[in-house]
Order: sequence, then C-alpha cells, then structure tokens
Amino acid sequence: MSQAFDLIVIGAGSGGVRAARIAAELGACVAIIEQGALGGTCVNLGCIPKKLFVYSAHFADEFEDAAGFGWNVPRPMFDWPTLRDNTAKEIKRLNGIYQGLLEDAGVEIFLGVARLLDRNRVAVGERELAGERILIATGSRAFVPDWPGREHVITSDDAFSLDSLPERAVVVGGGYIAVEFAGIFTRLGVDTTLLYRGPMFLRGFDDGVREFVADELKKTGLTLRFGDTPQRIDKTGDSLRIETESGTPLETDLVLAATGRLPNTDGLALEEAGVVLGQQREIVVGQDFASSVPHIYAIGDVINRVQLTPVAIAEGAWLASHLFGGTVPASPDYARIATAVFCQPPIGTVGMTEQAARAAYGDDIHVYESEFRPLKHVLTENAERTLMKLVARASDDRVVGVHMAGADAGEIIQGFSVALKAGATKAQFDTTMAIHPTSAEEFVTMRTPRI
Repeated sequence: MSQAFDLIVIGAGSGGVRAARIAAELGACVAIIEQGALGGTCVNLGCIPKKLFVYSAHFADEFEDAAGFGWNVPRPMFDWPTLRDNTAKEIKRLNGIYQGLLEDAGVEIFLGVARLLDRNRVAVGERELAGERILIATGSRAFVPDWPGREHVITSDDAFSLDSLPERAVVVGGGYIAVEFAGIFTRLGVDTTLLYRGPMFLRGFDDGVREFVADELKKTGLTLRFGDTPQRIDKTGDSLRIETESGTPLETDLVLAATGRLPNTDGLALEEAGVVLGQQREIVVGQDFASSVPHIYAIGDVINRVQLTPVAIAEGAWLASHLFGGTVPASPDYARIATAVFCQPPIGTVGMTEQAARAAYGDDIHVYESEFRPLKHVLTENAERTLMKLVARASDDRVVGVHMAGADAGEIIQGFSVALKAGATKAQFDTTMAIHPTSAEEFVTMRTPRI
C-alpha cells in the first residue's frame, strides 16, 4: 500500500528543502527523500565548509599584516585537524537545523535511495510512496575525467576530511572550485600547482578580472600552469607522478580534480519513467520546470542551468508557490545573477562582462576601471591590489556590469547587484555619496571611462 502525498521531493539540498517547506506551509502534504545528509552539497560538501576553509586560509595574511600595525605576533602554527573537526561539528549542527526546519513545516522525511516506479510512484528502499507531483532536486556530483590512474585522485568532496594536509598538491581545473581550493591549500602552507587545460582560468568571468586575479594569485606562491592537462597519474610509494599533455611531468603528494560537476540523475530510473534527459544527463525542463512527463518537475543543478545555491532556492520557491497557490515570486532572473569566487583576492561580479557587453552593444559601451592598493595594506608588506570595474551602456547610461577583485568583494557586490537589478544609471552611481575611506567608494567615484 502506497503512502500518498501531494508532493514528493527527491533531494534535500537547498532547492529541494525550500520547495518542500513552502509547499507544506501552503497546505500540501509533502515528503522529502534524501540518501545522504540533509542540506545537500552546499551544506555538507560545498559552500559552507569551503567558506570556513577560506576564512582559515585568510588568517595567514592577517597574522603577517598585523606586524605593520604594531602587533608582535609569534610565528603561528596551523593545526589541520582542528579546522577539519570544527568544520565537521558545524556541518552536523546545520544538518540538525535542516531537519528541524522540515519537521516544523510538517514535511515527512525519508532517508534512503529513491527510485521512480512510474510518473506517480517512488520507491525508498522497501517502502512505496505515491505523489500527485514529484520534484527532482538531486543536485550534481563531481566529475573526474577517465585518466589512467584516476583512482589516485580526490575531489572536493574528499578534501574536507583529509587525515592530514599534504606538503605538495596539484589542483586540476579552472572553475570556482579549482581556484578556491588552490588558494586554500596555498595559504595553509601547501606547495600548490593549479593545472588547467585552457589559456586562462575562470571562463565566463570578465577577461580583465581573470588576468588580474591570475597575477595576484602568483604573489601568494601558487603556481599557475595553463594550457596543460594530465594524461595519466601513477603512484610510487607515497608520491604521485602526473604525466601531462605538455610532456613536463609533475611530482606531488595529492591530486584534486575540480574538473566540473554533472547532474545527479543516475539510479533514479528517470528514463524508464519517460523523463527526457539532455546530453549531460540533465533533466530537460520548460520555463515552469516541468519535465517531459506530466507532474514530474526538476530544479537546481540537476537541470544544469546555473549551478549556484541561491538559484536552486529561487527555483524551488517559485515552483512551490506556482503549484500550491501561494503568492508566486518573480521568475528567476538568470541574466543578472551576482556571484563570488572566494580566492585570493576574492572576486565579486554581477551583470555583463566587458566582452559580453561589446558583443551585444558594439561601441555603445563605456568601461570604468580603478586599480589600487587598499588602505589596509599601506602599513604592511602585503602587495595585494584591488580591481574594480563598471560597464555601462553609453546611449542610455545604464550600468550593465559591476565587477570586483579584492577584499570583501562578495559582500560589496551583493549590494550593487540590487542597483543593477533596479536599472541604475552611471549618473546615479556618480551622485551617490561615498563612504570614506572604503574600497567600495571607488564604485561611485570613477568618472573617466575607457571607451
């Protein structure tokens, strides 16, 4: 006998939990299924533990900078197990919070592996659930290329629970995860090389920002090796040897593959139920997140639109309200998504890159830039610099892109993303009073464009 629900959510990550909670609060009878820890990748193996590690990495600079301000700090010693174990405790606490949020909303939680039996029934172990609607929110998983010796490679999933830090590490990849972990390892004292097959990492970000950050990362001691990629990985004793496409091998103690993520659709029996999948096995959905099968929906990384936690949350909130009669929020705006890369220095960005704006508007573009040494560093030996950049459409003065590489970039860009969403003009930026002395004031004081 099947237990019946108005909505069955498969996947208790950020998007699935938000959809389940809103649906339940709107009066729906909701079940959520999770085979791992509640909270999904972001809470357990992504955003949260990574940001805690980034905070730890930044203390290396803080201790060094303190001397210029009169603080005599004894040479600090970093203890990896303390960071690892304290982070694990915090994640466990968050798992409990997610459980409480779901239970308080009236969502019934099922722990186990889900499998579709048909368009309305789901098996969880030996149990069978029936749902008027089914939502797939299973996220994504780390992808490792089929290199000979790939069994010697770890992914970011494994990096949070290492027994000890290696002396040497190679991070393979050029996206968010690769750049962030390369920076974390470097500032925690690991001799780190970033190996990326392309000519420049962080594809899709503004070219000027990418080049600036590459130069800044080199100052931290990170070795950047572009235009190269592993061909095979061999283990000899405790060491690993990477044979590369360029023919120049690398000797290291650890290889972390941050080579992309794939939609987590395997094992769900989606195709047997008639759900159409795309080339990367993502669930193909329409504007209303409906799959090819009536009453089966999908949101988040599993649809492979934009793999960011706030996007999945927005999609889940919209869908639950749409399905169960709530006040439906505006559709997710994929064109102006603010995002950050927590490297050294961090990147914050929203809107169009200079390259995208020129492709769209030709010469109808004004670009404003400011590069400087932050006030915080003038009493120190810290050589890190900051870059800020505005992209505006000349014909109507509309700001279409805001980009920053520097301390607190994510915090600063979050505020400016509201201005961009509201359609602010460069003149409105110019007439906004600056907060002095701050780095953020540069965004409202840049006057001369680079046309």
